[in-house]
Amino acid sequence: MSDEFYRIRRLPPYVIAEVNNMRHAARQAGRDIIDLGMGNPDHPPPQHVIDKLCEVAQKPNAHGYSQSKGIPGLRKAQANYYGRRFNVDLDPEREVVVTMGSKEGLSSMATAIIAPGDVVLAPSPSYPIHTFGFIIAGATIRSVPTTPDEHYWKALDNAMAYTVPRPTVLVVNYPSNPTAETVDLEFYERLVAWARENKVWVLSDLAYSELYYDGKPTRSILEVPGAKDVAVEFTSMSKTYSMAGWRMGFAVGNPQLISALTRVKSYLDYGAFTPIQAAACAALNGQQDIVEENRQRYQRRRDVMVESFSRAGWDIPTPPASMFAWAPIPKAFHNVGSLEFSKQLLEHAGVAVAAGVGYGEEGEGYVRIAMVENEQRLRQAARNIKRFLASSGSI
Repeated sequence: MSDEFYRIRRLPPYVIAEVNNMRHAARQAGRDIIDLGMGNPDHPPPQHVIDKLCEVAQKPNAHGYSQSKGIPGLRKAQANYYGRRFNVDLDPEREVVVTMGSKEGLSSMATAIIAPGDVVLAPSPSYPIHTFGFIIAGATIRSVPTTPDEHYWKALDNAMAYTVPRPTVLVVNYPSNPTAETVDLEFYERLVAWARENKVWVLSDLAYSELYYDGKPTRSILEVPGAKDVAVEFTSMSKTYSMAGWRMGFAVGNPQLISALTRVKSYLDYGAFTPIQAAACAALNGQQDIVEENRQRYQRRRDVMVESFSRAGWDIPTPPASMFAWAPIPKAFHNVGSLEFSKQLLEHAGVAVAAGVGYGEEGEGYVRIAMVENEQRLRQAARNIKRFLASSGSI
């Protein structure tokens, strides 16, 4: 009997888990750790959403199997969201499916459309599901940049010209996790034209659609006329409504891809707990004050973090969107790399961040900093970091 399982062999050790394990051990030992590693919202969903969950959970018939594709009211609510936010018309029956977060949606889509040996174009650095969801399904990954400049388009063209077999899927993620980069509608217009010409499906991860700053709203690829011919977009309620643990997301767009995803999910799950889906309807259909409140909260934290870390001796580029900053590690630590720097930062400053190398080879030299602590804690983190950098001779 072999213990060399095919898919497990294709998965490297999860680098991000090393720092997570150290953080857990430090907290178990009683240390105060400022956790800027995981993108876990630190405040609850709106009260009316929680109330709806409790209300529906009290109903005797609410505890059976739900619908794998999502209850009709929730699919309609998501279609309405796209209509008012992006002016995009969606058919709730054919072009919307509910997922258990965007992560599950992407992995189930990979299962639905990938054959062993298919080539997928995925950004590097990127959130691990953008590569490993497809690797688990049997694909080969060819990396492309995240920065949407001319180098990006050249990389796409080179991939199509020199890769055998030709790539069939391109994953895009803007605002990017981890780099926080954004794109405008012109980028998506060019991307849709490129995908049509090269006969490539585009899977767009728009999980941070509502976390944009400085009055510059994010755009959807589906705003481009004809985009539904080539694209599906994934969104999540995790950050927009602070519902990360509820595991609620959506895939919308091309009917053929949505049908394939829906069919695979019908074999894999019975859908999210019905009261959660009802509460998600309440979030999407109700007052949207929480969305603006969350946006302002993260922007305040962003500004405090960038300013206080800079005074501590660590200059961090200001992220235009998302709940993360993508920060070059201080020059004095270039020789040790992002993982070792993250370990030292945790050990000596009591601040947890995510090592950039955990997001792909191109992430080396960076760390991802999550804005999931309040302003007071961020200033405390800056003071700790200043002492650590001073003790190491970095400043």
